[in-house]
Amino acid sequence: MRAGRGVGHPVGVSLSGGVAGADALRELVDVALGAMDAGVGARGGPLPSGGPAAVAVEVARVLGSGAVGPVPAARGAASAGPGPGTLPDIGVGDVAALRELSALLAWGSADPADPRCAGHLHCPPLAVAVAADLIASALNPSLDSWDQAPAAVALEAEVVAALAGLVGFPPGGAGGTITGGGTESNLTGLLLARDALGPGVGRRRILCSRDAHFSIRRCAGHLGLGEDAVVTVPTDADHRMDPHALAAAVGRVRAGNDRIAAIVATAGTTDLGAIDPLPAIAAVARAAGAWLHVDAAYGGGALFSDRLTPLLTGLEGAHSVSLDLHKLGWQPIAAGVFLVRDAALLGPLAQRAAYLNPDDDQRAGYVSLLGNSPRTTRRADVFKIAVTLRALGRAGLGELVDRCHDLARHAAEAIRADPHLELAADPVLTTVVFRYLPRGHAPDDPAERTEADRVNAALRRRLLYEGRAVVGRTELGDGPGAVRLKLTLLNPDTTGADLTALLAAVVEAGRAESTTSG
Repeated sequence: MRAGRGVGHPVGVSLSGGVAGADALRELVDVALGAMDAGVGARGGPLPSGGPAAVAVEVARVLGSGAVGPVPAARGAASAGPGPGTLPDIGVGDVAALRELSALLAWGSADPADPRCAGHLHCPPLAVAVAADLIASALNPSLDSWDQAPAAVALEAEVVAALAGLVGFPPGGAGGTITGGGTESNLTGLLLARDALGPGVGRRRILCSRDAHFSIRRCAGHLGLGEDAVVTVPTDADHRMDPHALAAAVGRVRAGNDRIAAIVATAGTTDLGAIDPLPAIAAVARAAGAWLHVDAAYGGGALFSDRLTPLLTGLEGAHSVSLDLHKLGWQPIAAGVFLVRDAALLGPLAQRAAYLNPDDDQRAGYVSLLGNSPRTTRRADVFKIAVTLRALGRAGLGELVDRCHDLARHAAEAIRADPHLELAADPVLTTVVFRYLPRGHAPDDPAERTEADRVNAALRRRLLYEGRAVVGRTELGDGPGAVRLKLTLLNPDTTGADLTALLAAVVEAGRAESTTSG
């Protein structure tokens, strides 16, 4: 055992970089993977059973047990047991800590690689992307200056250009950055839109559909516009923003002597995967002289698929676009992408810091990416994306997208064929929204609708508590009868038989909850 692996030798621990870094990591990675296997085996399902209390007890037990003796009461009063606790005076050593906590995390995870884990836009990452992410973590580049990340800075420029081309932005002129996800990307787009509007009389408003992501309202608040600056626009029967209603909303905003900071279209709503009519919305935005931001955090992955790409026709008309490759891109979190059709639009983000991007360094070619992002320190999330794009190509990623789309269609047909289930809408992308029918038919009156809501909410919690399945929950409309269940199918290895078993578990749990009083 090398120095530092034992108890109480923190000074001797090894670092991950340099000429010895790979050797230092190799043994520890083997330890972590072995512990992960053990934890997954102990879990035995898509998530641990017993609910939040059981998980909290197990976390406290593991943290409170160990090879080191009891922690003095004055130091360890918050510790759950006789062991070293979370922050011991004397560490247990890297092997022991890594083994114990890796097994704990694996046991206590909701595992998106399990076909029964289908509740959220939470993908099982590709092994090649995870391996790439390990390299990025080991080398630890930070993209706020060239001298912290020489190759990663150049890689980000290449990846941004490739993804901008996929969106349809003009070659050579587009810009962007890798982000922490859709919320950060949306915030960046709305920040640029706000600043592009400039000073003037009247309140600045953001227009989006009533089914747009909640982060739009949150971002408006963060940007000082106020959450109530967001004007929601009605949707059509397919939950897509109505362009005529949008044009009318533009007129009302202007009649009230307010100004339009941005119009936000959604390409893939979280629940139904609805994609707003982008060409028509772009036309309204052009006529209004308004910034158009498209939140394609979910639906942007459809660009890899020949079958689904036509759904995003008109995306190229946006000023800015959000993508999330930790959804339909199978990347470890985080892998958000923010793109602008013209790199000059990033101007409001420009900053000069003498220790990061002095002017003479910039002129000499030591280009910093500090002015592409609201963040300063920024890890090389681009690396795993670059490896994945090169490894699978558009066709390989498109095949994964199509498999998941096929799974959604299969699930929809199975739901439609089951008299105990009701499909809310045909799937557009990879989400399927439905509900269990306690009486075998759609609820007819308020009391039945209230009971249907109770049963659907309770059956989902039952499946979680028993560790049998992770099924999503949402609401369509307001009032009694709004609660729905949701499958978000991002695991391309899922089979039709897996979906049959998952839906059978939903029905079984629904029957069990229908017999309870709530």
